[in-house]
Amino acid sequence: MALDIKKFIHRFIDEAREQLRMLEEGLGQLGAQNGDSELVNSLFRAAHTLKGSSRMLKLLSISDTAHSLEDVLGALRERKIGLDDATRDLMLEAVDNLGNLVEHLASQPNPASLPEKSVSLCQRLSRAASGDAAAPLADTAEFAPAQPPTETRPGPMLRSADSVRLKLDSLEQLIRLMSEVTISQAGLRELLDDARQLARNWDATSLHSGNDSRLFADYQQLYQNLRDLIGAQESLVQNLHEQSLSLRMLPLTQILEPARKLVRELGRELEKPVELQILGEDIELDRLLIEQLTEPVQHLLRNALDHGLENAAQRQAAGKNAKGLIRIHARQDGGWVSIDISDDGAGLNVDKIRQKALRQQLFTEEELAKKSSAELKNLIFLPGFSTSSLITELSGRGVGLDVVKRNVEELQGMIEVTSTEGGGTTFNLRLPLTLAMLRILLVEAGNHLLAFTAQHVVEMIYVDEQAMLDIAERQVFVLRNEFIPVFEPATLIGLPEKRSGIRPKADSRQQLMLVLQVQHEKIALRIDHMVDERDLVIKPLPAHLARQPLVAGIVNHDYRQLVSLLHAPQLFSLAQRSRGHTRNNIHQPDKRLHVLVVDDSLNTREIEKDLLEAWGYQVTLAEDGQDGLNKARTGDFDAILTDVEMPVMDGFTLTSHLRQEERYRHTPIIIITSREKESDRRRGIEVGADAYIVKGSFDQNSLIDTLKVLLG
Repeated sequence: MALDIKKFIHRFIDEAREQLRMLEEGLGQLGAQNGDSELVNSLFRAAHTLKGSSRMLKLLSISDTAHSLEDVLGALRERKIGLDDATRDLMLEAVDNLGNLVEHLASQPNPASLPEKSVSLCQRLSRAASGDAAAPLADTAEFAPAQPPTETRPGPMLRSADSVRLKLDSLEQLIRLMSEVTISQAGLRELLDDARQLARNWDATSLHSGNDSRLFADYQQLYQNLRDLIGAQESLVQNLHEQSLSLRMLPLTQILEPARKLVRELGRELEKPVELQILGEDIELDRLLIEQLTEPVQHLLRNALDHGLENAAQRQAAGKNAKGLIRIHARQDGGWVSIDISDDGAGLNVDKIRQKALRQQLFTEEELAKKSSAELKNLIFLPGFSTSSLITELSGRGVGLDVVKRNVEELQGMIEVTSTEGGGTTFNLRLPLTLAMLRILLVEAGNHLLAFTAQHVVEMIYVDEQAMLDIAERQVFVLRNEFIPVFEPATLIGLPEKRSGIRPKADSRQQLMLVLQVQHEKIALRIDHMVDERDLVIKPLPAHLARQPLVAGIVNHDYRQLVSLLHAPQLFSLAQRSRGHTRNNIHQPDKRLHVLVVDDSLNTREIEKDLLEAWGYQVTLAEDGQDGLNKARTGDFDAILTDVEMPVMDGFTLTSHLRQEERYRHTPIIIITSREKESDRRRGIEVGADAYIVKGSFDQNSLIDTLKVLLG
């Protein structure tokens, strides 16, 4: 069935207007020294988005012009050119030209009616991107034909009234109002609870004589009437709220239907036969999510075709079907949706990722050697990172997975990558079904109210003060076989320290910890107590705070107080930077000894690495026993620290294999695990471990002393 492109034109126009507004405002803010790299990145992404979405709809005059503008912004971003007034004016001229083309399309929503691109404008943009002066075409008229053909350029056009847009705005206002009514209804329910408690207190203290008795009876009747009325209203409000939210829900097919055409056309263009399988396209998502997901999904599909799938000859040589497979699988999980976008291609090449990171000077060889395979794969989410050696329409331009990751996180979601070399790559996107209301946890820490989305909260747990461990100048505790680093929220996010008058327990040795998780990493925040957990409306930040990365939005508490909803991924970035401050060497030996740390917990690996580096050891990390064995065989280590319970290969098996290797027959191997049974200790000795340390009684001095003894 042929795809009807016309029905996507209106959505493109709305998106294009927004991207052009961002470009116009951003170019006006851009300083003469183009020092604001984040702003340049944002402008670059806006031009790239406009180019990609118009290209898919065959709006070639818009796509080509946006592509030329993107080239100039790319040269600015890479500091190949500087920014002067002529270049800025040229880019603004391009934005105006694109605006005219978009408004022409709005008045005549037919791609065939779109005027041709401005050849002279695109030529000047190309010269500017290559470093030539952004001069008007008139300056080079002597090289042009004496009478060039007249170029048709769309003139300025008034934006036509868009009734669909107005209806959507009205719908948004309705949903906002309904969400506020729902919150107000919850407040009435709390007042009703207060009234019931007052009646109980009155009943307990009153003698029920005379007027007091009659007044109490009247109060009870009033309370019962109020309870019935609020109960009926609560049901109506809940129904109305659910119905209003459902009006904003759209099926995933809105994104996935054009994806079929995109994959088909790109497959032909790249000469890669490909089959696209889609499961779960009828699942419905918030319209705002659908709109914001379009570009990330398209990018991941382009990435799968260009980077992931091999050509037919390469696939056949590898014993695969000549036709590649891309699979999109969406499934609902409670109030969340999980979307897998996978291919059966070559998978991520960790060596190429490492080499690219070195060439771009993102990390040193020593830093890269310490990273696990999973950590190296996650480098693909860094801005400007691409393993493509050739810059084309589809790849190597540095607009990549960092944009996808940022977009997903701004939607309160998460993205993860898994890959097997030779077996393909899968990107998993996890997103809320709606942004109208989210499950929020409110806590108090240092007399500050803070809010977190429930999806990032693992648990709250009381930890005895005696169970706290001091490792690498930071406190940690052991939770189910992994070290969890502890942070003070006020210190981490830069709030003034104010102690709360409310303490969670009379026993001050019990400390309440809020454990958060982003992907495979966990941290704990020391808090005073939990205030509330409920579904709340997320309000956007005011315009002057919109670029504040730490705060994802605002929620109401007690109808009078606004509370910041913290953006968990950014909080983890702050924790990473905070951890980096503790890495000053306590002791630098004459010779740096090389230690391999093997543990499937990212937290435990990083904490043990910090401790060892603080004592002058060089550290390499491995994420499971097999990864550790591979690194041991390709490297040369003076000592090995390993966990026991790990996927793929456990620590006992790893130790046994290492003892069969001639060069590791006498290398110190220390097992660090939460297993306390004597039988496990004996097993460790049997397979050849030199020391066995239980995480629950872990002491950094004992580990360092053990290493010193074993290493002589």
